[in-house]
Formats: sequence, structure tokens, C-alpha cells
Amino acid sequence: MNNSYYETLDKNFMQALKLYETNFSHEELLDMMKNGNIPQKQIAVLKLDTISSIQDAQILVSNLTGQDGKIREAVSMRLAEFMSDDVLVKYFYNSEIYNKFLDAVTDINGNICRNVLTAISNLRSNEEFCKFFCNALSGLTSELLDIVENFNFQEGKYKINKEAFKLYWCLEAIYIFYDKMDFDDLRKIILRAKKIDEYTIREKAAKILSHKFEDPVLKKAREELQNDKNYYVRRF
Repeated sequence: MNNSYYETLDKNFMQALKLYETNFSHEELLDMMKNGNIPQKQIAVLKLDTISSIQDAQILVSNLTGQDGKIREAVSMRLAEFMSDDVLVKYFYNSEIYNKFLDAVTDINGNICRNVLTAISNLRSNEEFCKFFCNALSGLTSELLDIVENFNFQEGKYKINKEAFKLYWCLEAIYIFYDKMDFDDLRKIILRAKKIDEYTIREKAAKILSHKFEDPVLKKAREELQNDKNYYVRRF
């Protein structure tokens, strides 16, 4: 078994259908997630009905990055389900997987980004996770702002779209974890993001500011964005 499809589309479809119709034990599903090819991993993730240990959670999260998009999206969807459970979420209290969550927040697939943010919002009460995640998120967001602020359009539109897309989702993550971040770092990020020409970035800055900070500088920033030329920015 390897991380690929079967040889032909017909064989791939028939084998996937056979896998879907077969009942597997919990251990067999975990083994497929570790060693299977693309259809095997995807179906194993979808068939998994629960998480029963830290090891189970680690195997699931290991497929959140570095895999085919079908696998990554299936994992992100199940994480949103499992981590909403007050009992199961504790199996994800594991520092060895926290970097996977950070990487997945800026996946190229927006559905994955959204699902992962829904999942990790259930880790807000975990001090260890919040410390790691918010520090790393702050650093990544600042790096992306450096790129987007200084973009040279001669380098190509695709690049700015890709980096702006990542920045968009970092700011969405900050909206969720705003009160867990270092306030000075948070303020610097907001004040930089609100000046970006791309309106979706200003929109996210405005969304973060909708938390109604008492800081006078951020109050002024919110007032400015409420008078922005773009409706989607003003609405916050």
C-alpha cells in the first residue's frame, strides 16, 4: 500500500466502493490511515466512528497535512466533529500535533481552513495549545504581512493571491483567539492589516475589531474601517 490511487479510474472506483461497503474494526481503520493509499485513507477517515486515545488522535491529525486534498478535507471534517465533543477533545491535548493545526489553517483549500478553525476553537481552554498556537500564529501573520505589503506586481498575480489567501485565514484564526494573544502583537497586526489594499484583508481586520477593544488606537482604527470604501469592510 502507498499514498497513491489504484492503476485505473475504473479499478479505483470499484475498490473504493468495495472498501466503503466493507465493515472494518477500529484497529483496521487506524492501520489504513497509517499505511493505506488515497482511497483507503479517505474511506478509513470517513468510517472512523470515534477517537479512543491520544494515539488515535495523532494518527488522524497526521493525515491533515502532506496528503491528497480528498484526505485532508475528510480529516478536517471529522476533526470538527470529534473535537466538538467534550470527552473526545481531550485526546487532542498533545503538543506533538499542534504544528499540524497551524499548517492546516493556511491550507490551499478554504473548506479545510474553515473546518480546522471550527475544530481548534474547542482548544481555547487549553493553555498549552493557546500559548504555542498564538505565538506561532502571530509570527506567521507578521511574515505574511511583510510579503503582502511589499508585493511587486511584476512577480505575478498568483503569488499575491496565494499569500493574501493565507493571510486571510490567519486573521480569521486571530478573530477566534484574539484574547489569547499578546495584546501588543495583536494591535500591530490589526493596524498593519487595516491598510492593505486587498479589501478581504481589511474586512478581516474589521472583523477582529468588532470585539470592541477599549484601546483608543484600536477604537480609532475601527471607526476608520466603518467608513471604508468597501461595504464588506464597513459592515463590521
